[in-house]
Amino acid sequence: MLRHFMFDILSNMSIKTASVILAAGKGARMRSNIPKVLHTLGGRPLMEYALDLGFDICNKPPIVVVGFESEKVQECIGNRAKIVLQEPQLGTGHALHQTAGVLRGQADMIVVWAADMPLLSKETLQSVVNCQIENEGPISIVTAISNNDRGFGKVIRSELGEVQAIVEKSDATAEQLSINELNVGVYCFRSLWLWDELSALKPSANGEYYLTDLIKSASSQDEKIGVVTTNAVDEIIGINTRVHLAEAETALRTRINNRWMERGVTLIDPANTYIDSNVEIGLDTIVLPNTHLQGNTVVGSECTIGPNSTIRHSVINDRCKIESSVVEHATLGNDVDVGPFGHLRAGAHLDNGVHVGNFGEVKNSYLGPDVKMGHFSYVGDATIGARTNIGAGAITCNYGMDKNKHRTEIGEDVFIGSDTMLVAPLHIGSRVRTGAGSVVTKDLPDDSLAVGVPARIISRAVDDDIQLKDE
Repeated sequence: MLRHFMFDILSNMSIKTASVILAAGKGARMRSNIPKVLHTLGGRPLMEYALDLGFDICNKPPIVVVGFESEKVQECIGNRAKIVLQEPQLGTGHALHQTAGVLRGQADMIVVWAADMPLLSKETLQSVVNCQIENEGPISIVTAISNNDRGFGKVIRSELGEVQAIVEKSDATAEQLSINELNVGVYCFRSLWLWDELSALKPSANGEYYLTDLIKSASSQDEKIGVVTTNAVDEIIGINTRVHLAEAETALRTRINNRWMERGVTLIDPANTYIDSNVEIGLDTIVLPNTHLQGNTVVGSECTIGPNSTIRHSVINDRCKIESSVVEHATLGNDVDVGPFGHLRAGAHLDNGVHVGNFGEVKNSYLGPDVKMGHFSYVGDATIGARTNIGAGAITCNYGMDKNKHRTEIGEDVFIGSDTMLVAPLHIGSRVRTGAGSVVTKDLPDDSLAVGVPARIISRAVDDDIQLKDE
């Protein structure tokens, strides 16, 4: 009868699969006030990896079971999933049972996994779904062969090789402890069978209900348990401790770095190059050792980044060079070079051809095309016109006596002498020159020369002639 049922579904192409992500646990072994699923991997919360996978596998939002610090977890999830609250948290079986009100009668199959397995691939999840489509029994599971049990339960098979039960490590006999086939906690269930069986689950000695007990239930009913075995050891890294988190970070870094090298990016020392999962990099860019590309960073083609640089949530266009510098929430045009030891802070926008020398700092400012900013300079809350030169040690003094930030406006082709102090609010016209060490407190018109403390205009161009001014 079941075989006919499955044939009818397949022939009508009407199998409905729903995904359930278990994310209710506290993660006590993390020793953290942060819910386990909100710890980050590759710059993203663990929860986000699970959400991506859930949508990929079913083409619709997954169901997420939340519990510990549910408000914080829901804030991370947003509108990307349907939320089901597990309160109190009484184990994985109890967690899945909470979804009955949402899923009963809505799907033919339910695929289930935990949010603390961020490296699980779409291919593995799709394999267990396909296995269950072909399985006459009610359950298919994912197993792995490994001598490192990582706390996973042992898969108990009959003499004929059929799965009979899952035994947790704490309950295993000495003989069972030698088994190297592990249940990694990924399941696909036939929903018509699932809900009544969840209702019939018995609590364990600690009062919790476990999904693994459904394996024994199906076996006792002479039902077949489908199995997909993965050889990808990195996929089964479940995050239960910070040690596991570091292992997953290393595995993910290898995965990400290999992908970029295959796409035409040169990594001089991949083991010491750190690229977050959301980063994009263009063809023929070179990333030098101890460089961190973080968040939603985009790097163009033919750039050289590093060594010892951090780029965070920034856009860097083509042929840029950033050496031993920090760039955060900034935008760089083509052919920009920064550093060594530069710092571009939030709101920095460097147009094409800009140079920022060593120990230069820019914040919330626009530097027009071909601006040159010397070493030990600071530009904050400013707009700098094209081809202007900011001399070494020059700074914008943008914080006023009124305790507010004020802007500095500088025109094109200006030369700001070394150690000039520009006291905002200030407007400096085009082609202005300031002498070294000047303190400019008043606006300067086009084509003027100002020197001194406070700076005074000593000459300006009138009809292409320079006239001295005694003021």
